[in-house]
Amino acid sequence: MPKIKVALIGVGNCASAFLQGLSYYGNTAKTEEIVGLRNPTLAGYVPDDITVVAAFDVDERKIGLDLSEAIYAEPNNTPQISQVPKTGVIVNKGPLLDGVGESTKHIIQVSVKAEVDIVKTLKEADAEIVINLLPSGAVKATEYYAKQAIAANCAFINATPNFIASDPSWEKQFKEANLPLVGDDLVDQIGSTALHKTLLKLLSDSGVKITETYQLDVGGGAESVDTLERTRDAKRTIKTEAVASALPYKTQIVAGSTDYVDFLQNKRDSYFYIDGVYFCNTPIKIDLKFQTVDAPNAGSVLLDVIRAVKVALTKKQNGAIEPICAYGFKRPPKITSITTADEEFKRYTNA
Repeated sequence: MPKIKVALIGVGNCASAFLQGLSYYGNTAKTEEIVGLRNPTLAGYVPDDITVVAAFDVDERKIGLDLSEAIYAEPNNTPQISQVPKTGVIVNKGPLLDGVGESTKHIIQVSVKAEVDIVKTLKEADAEIVINLLPSGAVKATEYYAKQAIAANCAFINATPNFIASDPSWEKQFKEANLPLVGDDLVDQIGSTALHKTLLKLLSDSGVKITETYQLDVGGGAESVDTLERTRDAKRTIKTEAVASALPYKTQIVAGSTDYVDFLQNKRDSYFYIDGVYFCNTPIKIDLKFQTVDAPNAGSVLLDVIRAVKVALTKKQNGAIEPICAYGFKRPPKITSITTADEEFKRYTNA
C-alpha cells in the first residue's frame, strides 16, 4: 500500500504519543499480534502505512530538531513507550498567533526564528493530510492552518475543540476546494466522555431513570492549563452535549474540566457521579474515579481517523465526512449515538 503522508501542527504530548505509536506498531511483526488498537487493519491499511513528512511548532526547544528528538523535549511529559528512530523530518517554525495563552507563557519558550512558508513546506513534503494538534484555545492558529491546508491541497483533521468541521462556513470552503475535512475535538480511546455515555446508556437501557449526573476532569500538562484559561466553557458545552446524547430524555448533566494539578504530569483523573431511580422508584447512586495517561489515549482513534481520511481522499470526497466525524470526535457536525457512529464508520471504511 502507498504511504499515507501526514503533517503535524504542534509537536506536543499527542504528537509524541502518536509518533511513538507508529514506531511501536511498526515493529510488530504480525497484525494478529497487535494489541491496544481497535482496528489493527482498517480499509487495508496498517499503522506502518502512515508516515509523518512535516511538522510545525513554536517552541525553541523543538524547532530545528529531528522529530524523533523533538517529541521528548520539554514541556512534553508523555511517558516514553517506544524508541522512535530518526525520521529525517525537521520541526519547522510556524506562526505564533494565539497558540500560546497567558497561563502557558511561562511553560512555552517561543522561538524568535523566522517562520517558514507553510504551504510551500507542505507541498515540498508531498503532504496529503494536515493534523491539527494545537492547544485548545488556539482559535486563530487553527483557522490559519486550515487555510494553509486548503492552499496546499491537503485534507484537514481538527483534533481540537475549535469549530472547523462543525462550522458550515469552513465545511463549505473544504467542499469547494474538493478536500475532506473531519473534526472537531478528537475522542479518546477510553476517554471519560465515552465511559460516561456508555454507563448512562447501560443504565437507561436497563430501565434506570437518571435524575442528575456529572463528570469532572482534573489533569496535568500544558493542555490542562490552557483548557482552564481559554476553553473551559467551550469544552464543558461540547462534553455536556456529547454525554446528553446517550439518553433519550433530558436531565441535569454537567461535564467538563475543573482543575490543573502539576504533579499529575500527563495523567488525567475523571470523577463521575450518577443519581437515578430504578424498580419501584428505588434510588441508585454511583461514584467513580477513572485515571488514564492523556496523550496515548488519543493514539488509537487518531490512527483510525487518518486511515479513514485516506479512504475519503481515494474516493475523492469533500467537505465534512460525517461518518468519520461522528466516530472520532466529540463535536461532529451531526451528533449520533456511539452505536450508530460505530456502525456507520464500519460501513464507510469497508465500502
